[in-house]
Amino acid sequence: MGFRLLVLTNLETQASLDMVRGWPEQLQAEIPGLETHLSDSTEEASDVIGQVDAIYGKVDPDAFAKARKLRWIQSPLAGPQPSFYHRALVESDVVVTNMRGIFSDHIGAHVLAFVLAFARGLPTYVTMQRDRRWRPDAPTVHLPEATALVVGVGAIGAEVARLCAAFGMAVTGVDPRATVAPEGVGRLVGPEALDEVLPTADFVIVTVPETPATQGLFNAAKFARMKPTAFFINIGRGATAELDDLNAALRSGVLAGAALDVFQIEPLPMSHPLWNAPGMVITPHVAAAGPYLNQRKTEVFFDNCRRFSEGRELRNVVDKANWF
Repeated sequence: MGFRLLVLTNLETQASLDMVRGWPEQLQAEIPGLETHLSDSTEEASDVIGQVDAIYGKVDPDAFAKARKLRWIQSPLAGPQPSFYHRALVESDVVVTNMRGIFSDHIGAHVLAFVLAFARGLPTYVTMQRDRRWRPDAPTVHLPEATALVVGVGAIGAEVARLCAAFGMAVTGVDPRATVAPEGVGRLVGPEALDEVLPTADFVIVTVPETPATQGLFNAAKFARMKPTAFFINIGRGATAELDDLNAALRSGVLAGAALDVFQIEPLPMSHPLWNAPGMVITPHVAAAGPYLNQRKTEVFFDNCRRFSEGRELRNVVDKANWF
């Protein structure tokens, strides 16, 4: 059974733009009866948006109001900005799917790079190298005696937990949905137990998306519950950690160190004090970088198009009210 599809390029990077523009022709060759339209914006697609059954891309409230036949939106991202989930969309029957699951190996490796760097004192030695100082006395962490607290054990968090366990760490997972502990997770608790388990962790690793419940989740009160020897790592979404509170925690010795790949404000302003906070490691939102992402993105979307055409359950369905 065919359907009408609008492919929007309004959330694409330059690296994926040519790929997405080639999708309509490929999809029409695969799915009998499929009618596709390609546009750079909903404004350009105003003459067809009222007739389509499905849209790939971001649909703002005005365009959504005109999409009277719409039944499915595929987000090009795993965690789009909150404005993606406007009220009319959340309250509608339109199904939303996302791209979660395609970045897990790359992000897992990035997290382990942070963990190993802290465990072997590399941030301290990098500072010494810059200052041309030879002082081999940076503290180390023996990972088989350490505990990792992974906040969010979806696809990314589960991979992080597996890797931490492979290095001998005890792993506690915190998740609002998971009912079965993924591989490597020795203890699984709900978000209501976060304050209880924070003091047990040597590494607090945050992989959660931005949702109404996670905005500003890690603040001064949460940092104060952590060990003064603990390290805070965030590769989920910048909105989950209060940067000023983290800076204060590092400078006052509340935490031993922190590594962030995501920030409340991106790019992080040159004037922000976190740039030179003690024990701070910064990467510029690159944890997901790696090969095969375009192929994986294509596979998820094309599979969902086939499923939609055949009336089957879609992959990566989103809880719209919670944005993930």
